[in-house]
Amino acid sequence: MSQKIIPSLFFPSHEETVEAVNFYISVFPSSEVIRTTHYPRGAQRPTHEAVTILFSLRGQRYVAINGGPEPGFRFTEALSLQVLCDDQQEVDHYWHRLVEGGGKHGPCGWLSDRFGLSWQVTPTVLERALEDEATSDMDDELRDEKERRRKRVYEAMTKMGKLDVAAIEQAMRGDA
Repeated sequence: MSQKIIPSLFFPSHEETVEAVNFYISVFPSSEVIRTTHYPRGAQRPTHEAVTILFSLRGQRYVAINGGPEPGFRFTEALSLQVLCDDQQEVDHYWHRLVEGGGKHGPCGWLSDRFGLSWQVTPTVLERALEDEATSDMDDELRDEKERRRKRVYEAMTKMGKLDVAAIEQAMRGDA
């Protein structure tokens, strides 16, 4: 695989590392565990415990690390994973699945799962609607309309928890 940067996710125990990986691969289609490495004999942990689990979610590789509780590392909102969704059905699926077992919904499509990892469940229509696509060869009226559209979409989005594709499209048209 040509992926040169692989995000590493730190968990405080073997059990939580395995549970998290199994949860994530159950949520996303075309996902799998690629390889598990275990502690060697004589290490600070039992040999049956995973040190790392390399896994993929929809072709994107990640490493889950069983770092143990000593460092006290936990996830924060400073890092999130964005899930791009083609339609409302996909938004609904990830919005509900990722909080199963104790996660929390937040504003503007953000949520945190039961392990504390932050996610953004984002319909692709939102990304297109918020793009700054004005170019130097556009006349002022067209440029102004595009900016008004971006503002309507942004204002609609900031009032949402789970992102609503129909409401975003309505704001794009100015029907709101």
